[in-house]
Amino acid sequence: MKNQKPVVLLTRRWPEAVEAALAEKYTLIRNDADVPYSAAELAAALTQADAVCPTVTDALTADVFAAASKLGIRAKLLANFGVGYNHIDIASARANGLEITNTPGVLTAATAEIAMTLLLMCARRAGEGERLVRNGDWQGWHPTHMLSTQVTGKTLGIVGMGRIGIAMARQAHHGFGMRVVYSGRSRVAESVGLELGAEFLSLDELLATADFVSLHCPATPETRNLIDARALTLMRKDAVLINTARGDVVVEDDLVEALKNAEIAGAGLDVYAHEPSVPAELQALEQVVLLPHMGSGTRETREAMGLCAMANLQAYFAKQPLPNAIA
Repeated sequence: MKNQKPVVLLTRRWPEAVEAALAEKYTLIRNDADVPYSAAELAAALTQADAVCPTVTDALTADVFAAASKLGIRAKLLANFGVGYNHIDIASARANGLEITNTPGVLTAATAEIAMTLLLMCARRAGEGERLVRNGDWQGWHPTHMLSTQVTGKTLGIVGMGRIGIAMARQAHHGFGMRVVYSGRSRVAESVGLELGAEFLSLDELLATADFVSLHCPATPETRNLIDARALTLMRKDAVLINTARGDVVVEDDLVEALKNAEIAGAGLDVYAHEPSVPAELQALEQVVLLPHMGSGTRETREAMGLCAMANLQAYFAKQPLPNAIA
């Protein structure tokens, strides 16, 4: 028993290569159905393994921890597969003796690419055009058909100039000659600001200035419902909102109204307040591009996320400092 492998539980399936590496080191419990666990299943998971590896689909609430505590919590580590951890009640986890880690840094490029994809699709009406062709409604080229907005030379406003925000700003500035303005809790390093010609503005100033507003702020109590009716009213009528951060940063009902009333020109969304539910009114709007939370969804990135989580597991079981401990 002394040399028994630690038990690690994955709440969803991970890339095969990472699962194989984990299985060599640990006794691995997998969710072979690969559907989100219920609250009861999450509580049970905390009693079954030494480390549980949750994802954004796992609502680890205070009630889940309370239910698990009654059964006897075995887990001492939550090695989160992802950067964001607003799905975990951190205070309850710590009160029950769990440490928490995440996987920062490895999904920067992929998420920035999706943000730029949404920006380009919205500006150039690519979603509308693709549906037109697929539906068999295209009548051929003519000079005024499906006129759209050119991206080159426009102003990009980044809300939350962290790793992903900076990566998108680089794509936009170096690739499309876009002017970059940004807002957030702090300013970027002087070298980054000079490289991108980036100008720091207040959020209100940014909303009033930018042709495209791209959200990259973390999900915190301060950013919840950050983009509401008031904020949307400040945006230009020809502006587009891009969200690859977290769904609850935007008040979806207010966004629907702003789009219906032409207060802004469009929106590109990869995240939603109540995933996987997407409001029917958003789905019905032609000027909106909707993606299924695929920002980090490249093979390279998902494997890197798994390996990052695995590094946290290895450090924990070796009683070493955790590389990505959540402070």
